[in-house]
Amino acid sequence: MTNLTNYHSHCLYCDGRASMDEFIRFAVSEGFTSYGISSHAPLPFATAWTMERDCMDDYLAEFRRLKEKYADQIELVIGLEIDYLNEESHPGIPYFQKLPLDYRIGSVHMLYNPEGTIVDIDTPADVYRGLVDTHFEGDLDSVIRLYYSRLRRMVELGGFDIVGHADKMHYNASLYRPGLLDESWYDLLVSDYFAEIARRQYIVEINTKAYHTLGTFYPNERYFPLFKELGIRVQVNSDAHYPERINSGRPEALAALKTAGFDSVIEWHQGGWVEVSIQ
Repeated sequence: MTNLTNYHSHCLYCDGRASMDEFIRFAVSEGFTSYGISSHAPLPFATAWTMERDCMDDYLAEFRRLKEKYADQIELVIGLEIDYLNEESHPGIPYFQKLPLDYRIGSVHMLYNPEGTIVDIDTPADVYRGLVDTHFEGDLDSVIRLYYSRLRRMVELGGFDIVGHADKMHYNASLYRPGLLDESWYDLLVSDYFAEIARRQYIVEINTKAYHTLGTFYPNERYFPLFKELGIRVQVNSDAHYPERINSGRPEALAALKTAGFDSVIEWHQGGWVEVSIQ
């Protein structure tokens, strides 16, 4: 199989379940041509799923060691998945910009509720329902609007290359209220968001992490034709937390992109992002 690349994966420096070396060895064994590690970046407070800031030097040093070790087998790149949290903590701040990274993924996992409490909304659907009811008084519309407003603000501030799981809330929200994705206000909200991404020329990943468990990509496949129309560049990433899942959902995502009219994806080769034909 060709187009064997992945730039969204999490190792033991954050909430991944294997070492950086184990992910890379598996990628080599599967015939990947390039591979990127993108641990969850430090936040202003400790969490169970993000890297601590004082681990950053070790993270970068370990990558340099492995890049040299596997130099004749695979092209390796180093990144971070960086959250937009607020105006003081986002991908564009000087701390993240000064790090010697090859790329950065911008994502939103958390929102502030009306009382100013941080709520992690990247959860299973049943937990998500409880969070909406408890922290936002069951007002799903306001949660959705808040989520996309934070994504839009992240896009405006910049400082990253790839939009991570660009509409991840769609699955949980559509289970909370079936039919949501067909409501005109929601479709307009999301379409305007993708138009802003296109205007600023970010790469959008087709995140395949949930394809075999939930039957969906992030972003939703219904928007792939819009991406083609807007000229958005896309790549396929698995958001893997286990080495054996680095290729999960890739064939299906590439096939869906071809059905939507795409004939190429963005991959990292010879030191930069390039368009590569879908084979």
